Amino acid sequence: MSHDPQAKKRPRALVLGGYGLIGSACLRALQDAGFHVTGVGRDPVAAARIAPDADWIIRDIGKATVGDWTANLEDVDVIVNASGALQDGARDSLKAIHEDAITTLIAAISEMPIHFIQISAAGADAGASQPFFATKGRGDAALMTSPVPYTILRPTLVMGRTAYGGTAMLRAAAATPLIGFSVLGDTRIMTVALSDLTHAVVQAAKGETTPRTCADLTAPQVMTFTEVTQKMRRWLGFAPWRVTLPLPAIVMRLIGKGADTLGWLGWRSPLRSTTLDVLKNGLHADPYQWEAAGGSSCKSLDATLREMPAGVQDRWFARLFLALPLAVGTLSLFWLLSGLIGLFQADKAMAVLLERGISASIAALSVYVGAILDTALGIAVLYRRHARKACMGMIGLSLAYLVGGTLMTPDLWADPLGPFVKVLPAMVLAAITAALLDDR
Repeated sequence: MSHDPQAKKRPRALVLGGYGLIGSACLRALQDAGFHVTGVGRDPVAAARIAPDADWIIRDIGKATVGDWTANLEDVDVIVNASGALQDGARDSLKAIHEDAITTLIAAISEMPIHFIQISAAGADAGASQPFFATKGRGDAALMTSPVPYTILRPTLVMGRTAYGGTAMLRAAAATPLIGFSVLGDTRIMTVALSDLTHAVVQAAKGETTPRTCADLTAPQVMTFTEVTQKMRRWLGFAPWRVTLPLPAIVMRLIGKGADTLGWLGWRSPLRSTTLDVLKNGLHADPYQWEAAGGSSCKSLDATLREMPAGVQDRWFARLFLALPLAVGTLSLFWLLSGLIGLFQADKAMAVLLERGISASIAALSVYVGAILDTALGIAVLYRRHARKACMGMIGLSLAYLVGGTLMTPDLWADPLGPFVKVLPAMVLAAITAALLDDR
């Protein structure tokens, strides 16, 4: 943490999950309000990209100890916990993030005059059947039964300029071409502007609201999921759908189960079962709790959208959001089939080289090594942490095939089936997929 003498004169805030959708907005809002802010997150690349001018502590909060935190709490006045996870997966543990991290921090600051601002979720309840709400609720309960000064904010669906998770899915659903799909059409939800959430955090951090408050944070309007999707489509600037079809519940369940499986490969899809369950049950909250604690009222969804007019980048994102899993799946299938066909029909592949005077040993080496590498890349691209490297590997290996093939079998460039020519669009798809993999 910085020890700039000028910075010490300002109140200090620590923002957990500081490069996330909500955390990064809180970080900037607190900076604008005069706080010296330090972000906390586990990915140094994401931290540097989102807020390069902020101080950062690179740490996995789910694994941090009391001693880890104590070393970073000098002169800290406020902790804002904006970290969270949707459900358990390869990268996340709900218990570690929503419960263990809270109890560890409480132990670290129990003797310090630090205000803990917890960003929870509307519907959080220790007794909830949904693990997301249950773990959030137990984290909130630990804070409320502690001696630590706290403010717990429970927002509904957070809408802001940046999209992530459920709001990204909402934009993608609003951008489907020609045909709209009615997904959980009658489900009733409420929304809150990201700017209202960050304003509430600043109010609490400045001590302008009632201490030891736990309050829902939402605009008062209740809308169906269909109404929200239609508003988002108008905001994006797309014409109304010509046809709207209902999406059967069994299809949504299958999509959710598939997304859950991908979660264990590191993909944080907003189509996982937790999101679908939350939306199916609706998002309801009391819009007046925060006002009763001295907070400001929240603006409507229409007013929120008016404040952030959509541009071409928003339309690109909405259209490409669902294209990314399609691109990853296509690349995986293409490279897996290429490798497996090469292995199972090695003799035929070697014959192509032998007919052109290539020695048997070189032909065998080329076919088997190529097939193994193809198969490995087809598997690797399915793992989120390896996907970008796999895409780069696909491009590099394709170039090697083209160079080696041109030297050994130049006549294949003129082959009517175009075995070399077809490599070029595959390289372009890999490059585009790599460019779309950023999620922060």
